[in-house]
Amino acid sequence: MARQTKLILCPVNLRHVKLEYNAYSEAVEMAQRRGAKLIVATVAPEIERNLNIYDSDKYWTEELKKFIAAHPAEGVDVETVVRKGATHRQIVKLADDRNVDVIIMESANPKVTDYLLGTTASHVVTHAECSVYVVRA
Repeated sequence: MARQTKLILCPVNLRHVKLEYNAYSEAVEMAQRRGAKLIVATVAPEIERNLNIYDSDKYWTEELKKFIAAHPAEGVDVETVVRKGATHRQIVKLADDRNVDVIIMESANPKVTDYLLGTTASHVVTHAECSVYVVRA
């Protein structure tokens, strides 16, 4: 018997979202099919490199709202979350804190340095307590 999926987490990198958002599309479709709630999250850096961003929490919250408005999830209960810190750790922590059933996230094509250092997706797959669905960009 298939597991019930009630809560899906989809981390979105807003710096690259104009190029690819395949994982978000997959997450929306899965949430629609399974009647699940969708948490769309972004992880902001602890220290902004862009000196024009004075209030990081407010800025990234607004950017995430713009993303959701531009890509509506018809018939899906969507919650947005902004976290600060190391992306790979915050995704796992949020999934654990909220007891999500599945994480759906993007993965770029691996490079040589990724094999040596590890990617965000590989860390999440290794450390998350729930299932992780990795969508190739």
